[in-house]
Amino acid sequence: MIDDIDRRIVVATQDGLPLVEQPYHAVAEAVGISADEVMARLTRLLEAGVVRRIGVVPNHYALGYRFNGMTVWDVADEDMGEAGRRVGDLPFVSHCYHRPRFPPEWPYSLFAMVHGRDAATAEGHVAEIARVLGPLSRRHLVLFSTRILKKTGLRLSGA
Repeated sequence: MIDDIDRRIVVATQDGLPLVEQPYHAVAEAVGISADEVMARLTRLLEAGVVRRIGVVPNHYALGYRFNGMTVWDVADEDMGEAGRRVGDLPFVSHCYHRPRFPPEWPYSLFAMVHGRDAATAEGHVAEIARVLGPLSRRHLVLFSTRILKKTGLRLSGA
């Protein structure tokens, strides 16, 4: 599925793109190919599902966001699409997705991550989600982060 060059690109980028003006050029130099080929190969790997996404993974704590909470909502399955759209459209929600529930212990199926520099901001975001969902939400919890977790995907050993 992937050749040696693809593998070298993945290894060169798995800890993140270089923080330089032209990151794909830096990867190209490290791998020994052109930047255009790096971008073409990454596009192909994305389309094939080998690489799931290329995106920013911020350290919220370093950016001053100390109150980071995963809100979980008990929403009826038939309302999930509407509820997800409403919550996902909120500008302060960084992640919003549907997950299976495990009743009776875990009735929650809609997850949405909020961030705040202080508790009041984070709690205000939760209140706004509750307002937007209205009767679509039967109950909710907020699970505040106490530390930064791994935030990495699969790692390949050096090529």
